[in-house]
Amino acid sequence: MNNSREKSSDDWIRLSRDPDTGIETVHAHFRGHAYDPHDHDEVLVGVTQQGVQQFRCHRTTHRSTEGRVMLIEPGAVHDGYAPQEFGFTYAMLYLPQRWLASMAGRLDSVDASGMGSAFRKTVATDDKLRDTIQNAFLALHFKEAKLARDQCLDELVRRLSMHTSPTVTPASNSPDQVLLARDFLHDQMARDIGLDELTAHSGIDRFRLTRQFKRMFGLSPHAYLVRLRLRVARALLAGGGTPSQVALDVGFADQSHMGRWFQRAYRLSPAAYQSQCTNVLDRPLTP
Repeated sequence: MNNSREKSSDDWIRLSRDPDTGIETVHAHFRGHAYDPHDHDEVLVGVTQQGVQQFRCHRTTHRSTEGRVMLIEPGAVHDGYAPQEFGFTYAMLYLPQRWLASMAGRLDSVDASGMGSAFRKTVATDDKLRDTIQNAFLALHFKEAKLARDQCLDELVRRLSMHTSPTVTPASNSPDQVLLARDFLHDQMARDIGLDELTAHSGIDRFRLTRQFKRMFGLSPHAYLVRLRLRVARALLAGGGTPSQVALDVGFADQSHMGRWFQRAYRLSPAAYQSQCTNVLDRPLTP
């Protein structure tokens, strides 16, 4: 199997996708620069297994060391970097919001529908949650029996519920025009949208729009659109879409254009990502 050792012989990514839940598991090691700023539609929960994992999220620099837990909400922009020469290794679960919502009511006193809306901490020290994440990761990544996977995931949802805070809603004085601009980007994602068109739709001048959009979402309109296209592209690729068609469907100029952004955000080419979503991983989890 191709281990997707890209950019550096010391870097590797191993990815799998569970067809029943849609949960992706990622096991990776990086030295130096790992990821450009990007976000996900899923809730990300993971464990740093070795080294120091440094990243910016919620406008704050975080450092996760061996055994610590990382909890990242959908849409939270983050990057990745190894501040130490020997790099870091981590295991991560990408939990679809739809799957989490489906867990609501199944487990006693747990409302999974709001899971990940606001974690109390981005990096936490919790040995029981660490072990639960590791167990769920192993069960999914190596395709254990369904009963084992279900029990691990139920326990994961219970443990995660202890780390969530009430949903944070946007401030009441957030400009409605910025929300209109955001919605327009979603509706017209596949088109080549300019600032003039965006301001005409939202009713706010282009300079204030860019400033207020970044204040509200942490990204410029263009950066937000690129991240949106990448998230949708990942879902389409996992569903079997060809990279060339997916690139056009989400609004990239062509497959190579999408590939450059995909590589910067995820350290995988679209084809490698798609291949690993469907391949059975045959290598053991290394420490």
